Amino acid sequence: MTSKSSATAAPNTARLDLYAPIHRALRLYMAAMLARVGALDVDDAREVSSVLDQLDALLDMCRHHALIENEVVHPAIEAVGPGATQRVHAEHVQHLEAIVALEAEVVAVRVFPSAAQALRLYRNLALFVAENFAHMHIEETAHNDVLWAGYDDAGIAAIEQRIVAQSTPDQRALLLRWMTPALPPHERAQRFRSLQGSLPPAAFAAMLDIARDVLDDRGWAKLSDALASEQGMPA
Repeated sequence: MTSKSSATAAPNTARLDLYAPIHRALRLYMAAMLARVGALDVDDAREVSSVLDQLDALLDMCRHHALIENEVVHPAIEAVGPGATQRVHAEHVQHLEAIVALEAEVVAVRVFPSAAQALRLYRNLALFVAENFAHMHIEETAHNDVLWAGYDDAGIAAIEQRIVAQSTPDQRALLLRWMTPALPPHERAQRFRSLQGSLPPAAFAAMLDIARDVLDDRGWAKLSDALASEQGMPA
């Protein structure tokens, strides 16, 4: 599915990367949900409800992510690289159809939580995750190449702001919950410094509460130390 050149090319770490942070979050979320669905105890009604609620939230995030890319990112890419999004756009159509099918299977497991229904959901979710992992690689390589050639970092940041503007507070909070542990410590600190500079104190405190909830002690200590050293906050 990937060409040799795109698979082996070194990442351009000096440029603003529109795709990498959210893709890290999606990969972590997808992998976690695949494991949870695979280990689902269909005889435990509370577990079934909890896991399927989380899976519904993931599928909703994936739908929103694909639609936002179609509406915001792809036109920006096409403006500087006509035809560059054709393959990925077609895959988005397939992914949106797969999401609808998976949601129907979630309903089936809710109504009749049998081992056979759960196994079918697990296998189809695994295929969806595998296809998305390959799909995200193309975006992070081929699409980024077009973006970096056609826009400076300020232009890419403007695209990112349009994406943020089309997301609800709940969607942004859920994304932060999965993005925070998925990022390397230095990128995590940079993101929280940016949040600190753009949010009211109460809103930023709520973001820190999410970080504290999802990070282990070592990860939280690194983030606290980084914010304290840069912003004068108590660690």
